[in-house]
Amino acid sequence: MTTPQSIEAEHTLLTAVARLDDLRTRESLAGFGSDAEALDKAETLELLALSEVVARKAAYGRQLTVRAAREAGASWTQIGAALGMSKQAAWEAHTRWIDAQAEVHGQPGRMGFDEEDLAKARALAGDPDEG
Repeated sequence: MTTPQSIEAEHTLLTAVARLDDLRTRESLAGFGSDAEALDKAETLELLALSEVVARKAAYGRQLTVRAAREAGASWTQIGAALGMSKQAAWEAHTRWIDAQAEVHGQPGRMGFDEEDLAKARALAGDPDEG
């Protein structure tokens, strides 16, 4: 059975998006005078799983970029503006991601944050009201 977990390791964000785009294009063209064939059940489930993989990988990459912005000296106000949200919302999303990384540490196939990484990530995140 195709699940996000079963295909996530075989795709980078770029390859997952390319495959998703291919399947989505075929799905949208099928039956409208195109030579494209409709997706079968397995391909439809793959499309659904790929959608989740892309969302996960994009969210992870976003939080890595938030972390890089903090390392470069960006304030939470600046980060929030870049994300189209308040500084508080940006900080809360990032701290939830940090906590999630701590929760997955040690799980098979997942890296996550050990105690030292967790402490560093929380220190870097700081407080949303810090400059």
